[in-house]
Amino acid sequence: MKHTDDTKNRVVGGTLYLVATPIGNLADLSERARKVLSEVDLIAAEDTRNSLRLLTHFGISKPMVSYHEHNRRERGEELATRLLAGESCALITDAGTPAISDPGEDLVALCAERGIPVTSVPGACAMVTALTLSGLPTRRFTFEGFLPVPKKERRERLAELAAETRTFILHEAPHKLKTTLADLKQALGGERRIALCRELTKLNEEVLRMTLSEATAYYEEREPRGEYVLVVEGGSAAEGKNKICDLTPEEAVADYLAQGMSRNEAIKAAAKALGLSRGEVYDRMKTE
Repeated sequence: MKHTDDTKNRVVGGTLYLVATPIGNLADLSERARKVLSEVDLIAAEDTRNSLRLLTHFGISKPMVSYHEHNRRERGEELATRLLAGESCALITDAGTPAISDPGEDLVALCAERGIPVTSVPGACAMVTALTLSGLPTRRFTFEGFLPVPKKERRERLAELAAETRTFILHEAPHKLKTTLADLKQALGGERRIALCRELTKLNEEVLRMTLSEATAYYEEREPRGEYVLVVEGGSAAEGKNKICDLTPEEAVADYLAQGMSRNEAIKAAAKALGLSRGEVYDRMKTE
């Protein structure tokens, strides 16, 4: 198997290239990305129809295969076989950097397991772009992607985020934004700062910096439009400690019940936050 030759910056067979594509402005596709896409043997794309428009814009014509959430297992095996046979492959998503909150992470893991070289062609990333525009602390942050849809998982994730001290980043679709803002306000409080980054790098790019209370009020009078990246201020260490760790087990359970959790969910969350076993918290609740 051949390996990459970075000094000549050429495409090498048997290598998977993770190629970042524009998140809006097509001019953000790098010269190196265009070169790699023009020279690989095939391109694996999240949606071949969307990617075909991008490639056509740059005059690139290459064999394409789909690689997405619903076919990642079988298609991943096919791609690994072709890579092991000496073909070069570029992996792209509809927008941004592949393998971030994306099934591409499975393909990278498979390549690592099989000893297949993987290299990155960096470029646009909505998460990092939003973070830099947010005006919020950037030294320590965490990326959460989309919040879970199932109510139980969503409540548990929001409870975890309520104790998060780092800036955290979420993706959200316009038709779900109002619900997500209301959920964040209930879990974190209305004074927590948020930056709502909409249509990044596109003509209608907009960054709104406000509190969660202001954000919920703002969108009571307006319909969200476009894709959003939400950058949310983390809580202070003292705030997190005072909110949960200084509570009794009974008070902590009551706090989680008020957030909409079931009794069992609240006991589990309280035990985790207080560093107790579920049995200890449950025994305290039985003595109420």
